Amino acid sequence: MPAAATGRALDPAPGGGPGIDPDELPDGLVVADEAGRIICFNAAAARITAVPPAAALGRLLDEALPLEDLKGSRWWPLTDPYGGLATRRGQPERNLLLPGGREVLVSARYVRAHPTGPVRRVVVSLRGTEARRRTERSHAELIATVAHELRSPLTSVKGFTATLLDKWERFTDDQKRLMLETVDADAGRIKRLIAELLDISRIDSGRLEVRRQPVDIAAAVGRHVHAHTTGGQSPDRFFVRVRPDLPELWADPDKIDQILGNLLENAVRHGEGTVTIEVAPTTATTDGEKGTEVTVSDEGPGIPEESMGRVFTRFWRGSKRGGTGLGLYIVKGVVEAHGGTITVGRGPRGGAEFRFILPVGTPAHLL
Repeated sequence: MPAAATGRALDPAPGGGPGIDPDELPDGLVVADEAGRIICFNAAAARITAVPPAAALGRLLDEALPLEDLKGSRWWPLTDPYGGLATRRGQPERNLLLPGGREVLVSARYVRAHPTGPVRRVVVSLRGTEARRRTERSHAELIATVAHELRSPLTSVKGFTATLLDKWERFTDDQKRLMLETVDADAGRIKRLIAELLDISRIDSGRLEVRRQPVDIAAAVGRHVHAHTTGGQSPDRFFVRVRPDLPELWADPDKIDQILGNLLENAVRHGEGTVTIEVAPTTATTDGEKGTEVTVSDEGPGIPEESMGRVFTRFWRGSKRGGTGLGLYIVKGVVEAHGGTITVGRGPRGGAEFRFILPVGTPAHLL
């Protein structure tokens, strides 16, 4: 029996390096010889198909893997790897059905001695569909959330503008101002939601840009606290502590404002009591690089232990007090784009405590 069929390493790598054990591969691997009989069936393939390797090795490919397409047609006769066009090199990945109706992602490569020669081997890759289904569910949830969040302000904007256009002369100046202020506020909600969606797109695709410049993070904290107090919150609601000897921080000022804005809004909306913001110097990385640590905590009920692991995921909401559930997901992405870390825990007075650490991020040309 060939070495690959027994689970041992494949042929040694060029130069005498170690071979590859098929069972170490993360995806299912099935290899059939020139006669169509299976000579390799690794552990991942056995897990995905629920077929033991011993039951697959030596059998014909279409017997051990009786795959069907989503229309119910048998896949191997359709693709005919050994008798089809001599120029074909394989099959792209597609959803197929195992016996019992379970879906699996399958791709195939035809190995030939020369470009138009007979097929010497058929190499099949198998992957489960769970990760793709999670992604599809996440996209569906995002679309549903966006539709829900947009419907209310758009309805309001449309209703007030239509009313004003139709009955402008019937309203007093104060009534017109109130309607226009409501339209302006709802338009702002729509603008913020679109900005969040763009941020999520950039984070998920790894295209979030960080434009570094010196940032006075203590002053940034002061601006956000002032915005909340001028917006109606009591100054006694906030306590700010800035430790001395903060290192010079190079970061994207707009994104720092985004982080602080989300964390303070979260503490004010979902927490209770005093909101404490502490800024302190720290060691940002294991190699001793200096950094800045910012902690935001409140005195509310806190976050249940069972929810701690989901706080920074999409659509997580700590309460029913509004919000899209996207803010903390974006905060984590922005912090990590700066090379920093963020954690959540229970504060000294029982509420939620968010702590993020940013390395100084000094540009290389200034070192």
